[in-house]
Amino acid sequence: MTRFCGSTLNHQPMFNALVTRFAPSPTGHLHLGNARTALLSYLAARKSAAGRFILRVEDTDEARSTEAFMRELFDDLRWLGLTWDEGPDVGGPHAPYRQQQRGALYADWLSKLDTAGLIYPCFCTPAELSIARKQQLAAGKPPRYLGTCRSLTAEQRAERVASGKPAALRFRVPNGEMVEFTDVVHGEQRFATDDIGDFIVRRADGSTAFFFSNAIDDALMGVTLVLRGDDHLANTPRQILILRVLSLPVPSYAHVALLLGMDGAPLSKRHGDTSLRDFRSRGYLPGALCNHLVRLGHSCASDGWLDPSAMPAEFDLQRLGRAAAKFDEAQLRHWQKEALARLSDEQFLEWIAGQLPVGIAEPQQAAFVAAIRHNVEFPQDAGHWAQVVFGELEVPQAEAAAAIREAGAAFFAAALQVFGTGIAYKQAAREIGTLTGRKGPGLYMPLRAALTGVTHGPELGPLLALMSELPGAPERLRARLAAAQQLAGTSSDPS
Repeated sequence: MTRFCGSTLNHQPMFNALVTRFAPSPTGHLHLGNARTALLSYLAARKSAAGRFILRVEDTDEARSTEAFMRELFDDLRWLGLTWDEGPDVGGPHAPYRQQQRGALYADWLSKLDTAGLIYPCFCTPAELSIARKQQLAAGKPPRYLGTCRSLTAEQRAERVASGKPAALRFRVPNGEMVEFTDVVHGEQRFATDDIGDFIVRRADGSTAFFFSNAIDDALMGVTLVLRGDDHLANTPRQILILRVLSLPVPSYAHVALLLGMDGAPLSKRHGDTSLRDFRSRGYLPGALCNHLVRLGHSCASDGWLDPSAMPAEFDLQRLGRAAAKFDEAQLRHWQKEALARLSDEQFLEWIAGQLPVGIAEPQQAAFVAAIRHNVEFPQDAGHWAQVVFGELEVPQAEAAAAIREAGAAFFAAALQVFGTGIAYKQAAREIGTLTGRKGPGLYMPLRAALTGVTHGPELGPLLALMSELPGAPERLRARLAAAQQLAGTSSDPS
């Protein structure tokens, strides 16, 4: 039995030769699982002294691929912190890097397969192939092409072409052989060619299939490690077969575990927004996403925060796990807080700038950042506190309204006696406590509820200090206390 063997990558010293790639299709927003694959491929290349990271666009699906999606993909990857040494927008020695522009190259390699008698036209219709698959599944057999068109004579092929039947091209898989390779993650792999079946390398519409164009591009671009999801593991023997018969170099393969939701199902829209752009638009910082993604299916030596410059050193192909990785947004939010803690005040202000009213003076902006930044997780959180400080107070939340009613109208009558006299918040609170006999949460909670509309948040003193500097401050604060007094004087019982 003949064996086709792929190359292996098992030892750290080979990192010096690593060339990796990320090859997305611009048919939609970049899914979080693909973003993780891009990050891991990037880190593998950056870990090695002479490593290169290639961005290649697989846009053979012309009906769904768009320039807008491609440009958005570039933007999102750069936002994540990834840079590439070769690609459609930066050029390189293996250009072009878009598959739509590599048609002549694919035709040349297909002609080599044709000359060697290793491909043949297949006239089977989608309906015929679907029926054959169903019959094999019903018989408990794995679905594979039955070779219907494999042995057609030249006359039979000519007859079908003359009748106008469209034809795909299939690769003639050898019988009775074994394809073996060592996957970096899954170890030794063996696939019998009898279980593979002849597969399509060019579709009936003339476009090349993934099995073919993907493998050809990897070889010609000098890719030494293909890191991708383990749903592609079964594709690898097909690609090794193509590369071997064409005497092209076979890269090493690392098939990483798929990304799942916390319910164990593949991550999808039903788990919420799952594209990188979704998380970006919600205000997540790139460092937070990188710190979470690098730990999904990969064990870092450090449990703490990793700066982008330190992340390649922490990445190790040998620590890629086989078990499916579960995306946990609670963990992502932990890293979001870690990322926020590392922003300077200037960076934080830039991050929330869209949430601030126009015309706020720089000293007031700085005071606002100092007051609220430790209670902010996303830009919209800052927007809420900007409304509290600089705008009109919204209807108090239910818990705040309950705290106001519990304090009673007399409490706010006492507060109105004190506020507006120009004294600082802490002194005012002490005087209100003296007048009402309240202290601790019983004193501060209703004040916070009345003045901010919520029962929790940033320290009230700095907020009120800032609010007191704004035009019309005494009137605004007294108006909020008066509104609370009115609310406290109404019954919460609808009867």
